[in-house]
Amino acid sequence: MRLSLAVLFASFSRIAAGAAVSPGLETQHPLQGLGSHLSDDRPILNAHLDAEILRILKEFKTPGGVGVAVVHKTPQGTWKLESKGYGNATDGAEVTADTLFAIGSNSKLFDVLATGLLISNETLSPRISWTSKMAAILPGWKLMDPVATSESTILDLMSHRTGLPRHDFMAPLDDDTANVISRLQYLRPSTGFREQLQYNNHMYTVLSHLPRALLNTSFEDYVHDNIFAPLGMDATTYFYADAAKTGNLADGFVRQNANLTEDPFSQGTVRALPYWDQSKKGHVISGAGGVISNAHDMAFWLQMLLMEGKSQSNETVIPAAVIQKVAAGLTVSKAVAQFPELSPVVYGGGQLRGTYRGFEMIEHGGSTPGFKSQVTRFPAQNLGIVVMSNEEELGSNVMEAVKYRIADEAFRLEAIDWTARYRAKIAESVPPPFLPRPANATAPSVSYTALAGTYIHPAYGTLRLCLFSANATPDPACAALSAEVEQNLPGVVDPRVPTLIARWATILTNYMQLTHYSGNTFNLTTLFSTHIKDPTEGWVLQNSGLEAEFETHGVEDIGFAISGVWGPGDDVAPPQGETVQERAEVWFAKS
Repeated sequence: MRLSLAVLFASFSRIAAGAAVSPGLETQHPLQGLGSHLSDDRPILNAHLDAEILRILKEFKTPGGVGVAVVHKTPQGTWKLESKGYGNATDGAEVTADTLFAIGSNSKLFDVLATGLLISNETLSPRISWTSKMAAILPGWKLMDPVATSESTILDLMSHRTGLPRHDFMAPLDDDTANVISRLQYLRPSTGFREQLQYNNHMYTVLSHLPRALLNTSFEDYVHDNIFAPLGMDATTYFYADAAKTGNLADGFVRQNANLTEDPFSQGTVRALPYWDQSKKGHVISGAGGVISNAHDMAFWLQMLLMEGKSQSNETVIPAAVIQKVAAGLTVSKAVAQFPELSPVVYGGGQLRGTYRGFEMIEHGGSTPGFKSQVTRFPAQNLGIVVMSNEEELGSNVMEAVKYRIADEAFRLEAIDWTARYRAKIAESVPPPFLPRPANATAPSVSYTALAGTYIHPAYGTLRLCLFSANATPDPACAALSAEVEQNLPGVVDPRVPTLIARWATILTNYMQLTHYSGNTFNLTTLFSTHIKDPTEGWVLQNSGLEAEFETHGVEDIGFAISGVWGPGDDVAPPQGETVQERAEVWFAKS
């Protein structure tokens, strides 16, 4: 039925691995005996490296740009903070050090360090620790696995080892943290407790609820007062409105209809997306991926991390023990090095630990619609690098190439040409065409009309599936949806194929489409419809590698299973069972 899984926004933490791109600098050689600082105090972001970064942007044909921060300690013991911008922030404005980007899952480190501040708070009663059981901290805490419910600690949540896969489609942006926590018990786990790392944004939503639960203060206020403000990160915020009113917020660019098979760097038609999360108050994704920042502020953040919790004025903002705790590996993220220049990688809390060309590095990636980020530090050399991109498709590759090019310059290593590697990798990763419906497709076990209706999952919520076909007679609710589809999803419905569509408000989607394949099986496409700068022109992002299968016992007992949405870790077997419901990642029952 399907040939591949193409994930729309694969994660809010797409942690790309790669290395730098540069065929030049033949005169550079590895620097021997590099100690706790770099060899001199000259700027790293010099004119030569500026040209190299611009060349990388040009080679990738990125419609956007990058915000870059570099922090390093000089031989004299002083800190040098550099921040610059390159390329396009918007259609008409270039990136500067003040340009604001969404940093995605690099927000997780703010979340887990805020948790560390709570752990260090001696006035809390009762005190909490890294090994405190969530069941003892949050009365509403419960997972489907009773062992995970009773034994999960803060360490388990921050290192993604509860046994729960991503389930990113579960929560809408306008949800609240307490409501999300109350629904976690209805999400099916994909491994046993503490068996392996399975990245899960909801666990960081749980951690972000702790300031509310323990101090009756919002997470966003707690981070601002205890981290942003003491570090002088005055432009950094969790709120779109605050970022937008500065006039410095970058657009997130997409490449519409780019033929990456023909040209892995094809631009197609460049579009600028509206900002993905325009919540006015707190939102469920704050802890996992809500921070908006710029290169200038992120330089302060890097310096604090390298100084193990101290600000520029040498005041302790985060206890050193907390910085060290979250950077220590607890789970395995990559058991095998992806490239010879890299190493296997372990995960702590919002931090990955491995090596690049023999230098130990601690880092994390981030991804939200239209934005990517990478925050990297080499602690032994007191070097930190931040790269933020405002491109959806190839932004991760761009920022990795820039990051490692900067590292090679700082370490005086002969640069490696990674552009060719990325070009080949991108070409290989282009999914084959979606397998079309067979000409001899069989009908479902009940009528298409019977399949339409209201379906419920206790965590994912309610779906009202409406039938779109030549013979369908919509009720008032479906008639209203039909008008929406005509306006917001132009060209999505093929009138020749029986199709079911529902509104589906999540952090990644606003519609779900089921197109009949054969029998009780449907192709499932998640849809995110939005308007571009021109309000008369819409843009629909699609994730069309998923599957839905109905199980019927007459017209009174119907449900359907979704496959391909829960995002387990590597090498996790799909659900097993005799029935469709038993094999479901997510099961919706008709009400």
